Amino acid sequence: MVETLIIILGALLILAGIAGSFLPVLPGPPLSYLGLLTLQFTGDPPFTATFLLTWALIVIAVVAIENFIPAIGTKKFGGSRLGILGCFAGLVVGIIFFPPVGIILGPLAGAFTGELIAGQKYDKAFRAALGSFAGFLVGTLLKFIVCVMMGYYFVVNL
Repeated sequence: MVETLIIILGALLILAGIAGSFLPVLPGPPLSYLGLLTLQFTGDPPFTATFLLTWALIVIAVVAIENFIPAIGTKKFGGSRLGILGCFAGLVVGIIFFPPVGIILGPLAGAFTGELIAGQKYDKAFRAALGSFAGFLVGTLLKFIVCVMMGYYFVVNL
């Protein structure tokens, strides 16, 4: 009975992690990782310490990288240094003052504003802001892939 509840909790955490790949209010990869960890509390722990440590490092890397990808997208789409700084500033302002939508719109608005301050025309500033949004989409896809992979390992090791 207890083992069944542990498995259900783990499955719910995996599903919440996958949803968190798209919903900014949920930390997707950490939730999916917790889902993997719950299986360790069943009668026969399925994962080695090396496996769990590897996935912990992957989750930490993805969480760190996802915050930088919009700035990289801004740069790739022709953004300047002020656009990249604006992207970071917009991310911080968006997270603090306008959650959860601010996580998406903050970097976009920040990159656009930074480019305008740098003296760029609206079209170039908007293109750089779109790079920020493209970076956000890449980060979302990365989180989704990682969460689905952890879900796969969860199901295979039930």
